[in-house]
Amino acid sequence: MASVVDIFCGAGGLTHGFVQQGFNVVAGIDNDIHCKFPFEHNNKGARFIHKSICDIRPDEINALFLQKQPKILVGCAPCQPFSSYTHKREYDDKWDLVIKFAELIINVKPDVFSMENVPALVSYKKGEVFDKFIDLLKPHYPHGIWQDIVNARDYGVPQNRRRLVVLGSKLGKIELLARTCEPNEYATVEDTIGDLPPIDAGEVGEGDPLHRSQGLSPINLKRIQQSKPGGTWRDWDEDLRAPCHQKATGQTYASVYGRMSSDRPSPTITTQACSFGTGRFGHPSQDRALSLREMALLQTFPDDYEFLDFKKSECSFKRVGKLIGNAVPVLLAERIAESIQRHLEEHGHSK
Repeated sequence: MASVVDIFCGAGGLTHGFVQQGFNVVAGIDNDIHCKFPFEHNNKGARFIHKSICDIRPDEINALFLQKQPKILVGCAPCQPFSSYTHKREYDDKWDLVIKFAELIINVKPDVFSMENVPALVSYKKGEVFDKFIDLLKPHYPHGIWQDIVNARDYGVPQNRRRLVVLGSKLGKIELLARTCEPNEYATVEDTIGDLPPIDAGEVGEGDPLHRSQGLSPINLKRIQQSKPGGTWRDWDEDLRAPCHQKATGQTYASVYGRMSSDRPSPTITTQACSFGTGRFGHPSQDRALSLREMALLQTFPDDYEFLDFKKSECSFKRVGKLIGNAVPVLLAERIAESIQRHLEEHGHSK
């Protein structure tokens, strides 16, 4: 049986997709200790290792894999440095982690590897970081390395989320499965969160401590009451508009303080999607931002996925929002896992 190690595992979105496809994920590695509970609690048998990729040795990782079986190494290097919000910075040491990941792949020698990241990585500094990543790996994966920018909504995720996916194999040519959904089949916000009980801003839903939303200031409550699904802050009365929107530089940020549409996939869920003022994260019909559970569902986590041990910890919107927003959507992870599963079977290996 093939075994999987997940680098930059976070709360376990990528791992859970592989688990759902029947893979044996033996471990996840991350330098954020808050990932330990959700990763291990929801992915039974997978061990969480609290270490930075800069500190873990290839021989430590190789010791985790099952012997004489295909080794699969997957990961999603921190993508914030390459996001549309931050990729203009001159330097961020997190950029180095992409190259560190390549070096780890070279030294661990997995039979199959996969990386998921934001599309901006491809063009950052005219491709300097990404081209180096690929060039380092090419000699070790002579069958070629598959890469493309895909939209998670084409794979069943109720979210307009473009992602870079990279796959490589020592066994033969590998590629991601073709899209599984046509536009008329896209999962929508209503399909995904429409059955949750309504709550007000600042409330917690009965029976699910994660179905909680942040409170709204009086002016933001008035703003969301005047917001239309899919509309902009231009729908508001003049006296409700933020000072930044009254400047020329703020005119292009139409989705900030927006309300999402119920009959379409959501916008990209970020770490701050539980905040009304950071994007089009207003609930389609209720006067509040998304709850943490709604964020998780739009990321296609199961409705019972737990991110926090409420018996031991208070809920922090910032902390849990980070765990959810940084995750690989589980359904996209499943399709990556299925692609690898079929590839292994083509070359005489079971998953």
